[in-house]
Amino acid sequence: MEEEKRNIVDTGVEPEETDVPKPPKKTLLRVVLVILGIIVIAVAVLLIYIHSQKNHKLEKPVIYLYPEQACEVTVLLDLNGILTTTYPKYENGWRVTAEPDGTLTDAAGKQYYCLYWGGDSDVRYDMSEGFCVKGSDTATFLEDALAKLGLTEREANEFIIYWLPRMEGNTYNVISFQSEAYTESAKLRIDPEPDTLIRVFMTWYGSEKAVEMKEQTLSAPERSGFTVVEWGGSEIR
Repeated sequence: MEEEKRNIVDTGVEPEETDVPKPPKKTLLRVVLVILGIIVIAVAVLLIYIHSQKNHKLEKPVIYLYPEQACEVTVLLDLNGILTTTYPKYENGWRVTAEPDGTLTDAAGKQYYCLYWGGDSDVRYDMSEGFCVKGSDTATFLEDALAKLGLTEREANEFIIYWLPRMEGNTYNVISFQSEAYTESAKLRIDPEPDTLIRVFMTWYGSEKAVEMKEQTLSAPERSGFTVVEWGGSEIR
C-alpha cells in the first residue's frame, strides 16, 4: 500500500515551466536612454522656468512731490520684494516738507529734489504690448513716449539720461510701460493723498532682431492740485 502511494508520488506529473522570453539587451538600453532623455528635458525646462522667475532689479524709481503749497508729506512704499537702496534713508517711510517747486526738506534740514529707491522683485511683467524700437531711435522714441505718459521735460531728461546709455547701442529695444503689474507690486501710500498720481515704469530688453508686438496705447491724467510723479524701470534679462 505504501509502495503504491510512493509510485503515485514518484510518477506524478510536474507542472511544466513556461519559457518567458527575455528582452534583448539592445531594447533595454534604448529604454534606459529614453528615460534619461526625458529626465534631461524635464531638468532643462525646470531651469528655464526658474530663470524666468528670477528677481528683477527695479532701477532708480524716483518720486517727485509737487504740492500746491508747502506741507508735510509722508510717503510709504509697500514693495513685493526687497528694498536694496534708498535715499534719503527709508525708515518706516519718508517724512519730508515738500515745496510747490518740488524741493523736499527732511527733519534734519537736508534738502532733496526727489525720493529715490531701488529694489529686487520677482513680479512677472506683462510684455504682450509695447514697442520694438531701433537702438538709434531710442532717444526720440522716449522723448515722445514720456511726454504722452505725463512727464515734464526735466523729468523726461533725467529718465533718458539714466537709460539711454544702456539702450542706444542695441540693434533693437523691446519696450513696454507697465501698469497694474508694477503698481500692485510696489504700492504707494501718500499722506496727504495726491490729487494727481503719475507712475511711469519701463520694462525692456535688447534684441538683435525686430520683434512684432501689439502697440501699446500711452496716456496720462492731466496734472492738477497736489501732484506726485514717479519713474523707474527694469531691464528684463
